[in-house]
Amino acid sequence: MSASQSITDELRAWIIAQAGAGVSAPALIGAMRKVGWSEDVAVDAIEQVLRSHVDDAARTQGWPPAVPVPEPALDDAPLYIDLGDRQVQVLMTLASPRVVLFGGLLSPEECDALIAAARPRLKRSLTVRLDTGDGEVNQERTSDGMFFERGETPVISAIEERIARLLNWPVRNGEGLQVLNYQPGAEYKPHYDYFDPQQPGTAAILARGGQRVGTLVIYLNDPAKGGATIFPDVHLEVAPCRGNAVFFSYERPHPSTRSLHGGTPVIAGEKWIATKWLREREFR
Repeated sequence: MSASQSITDELRAWIIAQAGAGVSAPALIGAMRKVGWSEDVAVDAIEQVLRSHVDDAARTQGWPPAVPVPEPALDDAPLYIDLGDRQVQVLMTLASPRVVLFGGLLSPEECDALIAAARPRLKRSLTVRLDTGDGEVNQERTSDGMFFERGETPVISAIEERIARLLNWPVRNGEGLQVLNYQPGAEYKPHYDYFDPQQPGTAAILARGGQRVGTLVIYLNDPAKGGATIFPDVHLEVAPCRGNAVFFSYERPHPSTRSLHGGTPVIAGEKWIATKWLREREFR
């Protein structure tokens, strides 16, 4: 970072204020570029300021400590990531919250295979009761779904290995792949994927592999209308496009991660997705 582009106290306060007001990272970067910052340096500055701000707040307010999270290899800003069996395109990245949109993670044939295998096993989707750790029907989640076991079929094994290479996170640290179907009107209202450490049922959940630290949502078809993945804290909306996937991580179980997200109602057609949740440790 050059001397002419150093992080002054004034700039730090401005970045924190803008982020707190819900201004997206792309908008912050655009504003900094207009006054002479290069894009790469602006991105680094925003990430550094926001991370430092969150760390300071965590220490003073007693938030849960940050932990390592999955992270794709994006240091040299690649357009594609070669995963051996497939090249995946990097379509969009966001530093805070950490969100990355990938293009072509799955082939059309893989999408169809997951849908066909999941369809006869679908049941009403549940959410986790944080007081007991049990599943329950929740009106905020109106989809049907099912879970595959890790490595249940050759197709699932290949997809899990590809995800592990993409996110630099072991296969064993992932929950089984979940496939969800949303019919017209179905949605999943904004929520967090981590487990609230203050709830009495969380200890039993964490015993199986620690906290969730990352989520990968893979789109298996193209809904006619609706069904976007939204991140309300940063006004980000990701369109569901077959074979693409959106990844986001959360380094502590706290709203400061700005990982609040949801699935908007399907307006026409239906929506199929596969979700992979990543844990701190081996998931059993």
